[in-house]
Amino acid sequence: MKSILFYVLAAAGEIGGCYAFWSWLRLGKSAWWLVPGTAALVTFALLLSQIETDAAGRAYAAYGGIYIATSLLWLWGVEGIRPDRWDLVGAVLCLAGMAVILFAPHRTA
Repeated sequence: MKSILFYVLAAAGEIGGCYAFWSWLRLGKSAWWLVPGTAALVTFALLLSQIETDAAGRAYAAYGGIYIATSLLWLWGVEGIRPDRWDLVGAVLCLAGMAVILFAPHRTA
């Protein structure tokens, strides 16, 4: 369960950091948005490196499902756009894939 927390916090860091760049480039916000944005992206990388797995690629693959679900929460909570049923179906499919990757018994070599 600790991995899930790290995944969610990493996703929030990545989404927040990328949104800072989006805000600067696409919404005309001040370049000062890049300071917390860069810090958020560094936090994302540090958190994702804490995932308990033997292979970085597996951690990144499983992260994809959490990232997608967290992005939809960002869409709703920050941007004020409520995800539709297709967004939710897609997120459920991604989370199912993430669960298979993260919790299946894998060979070590």
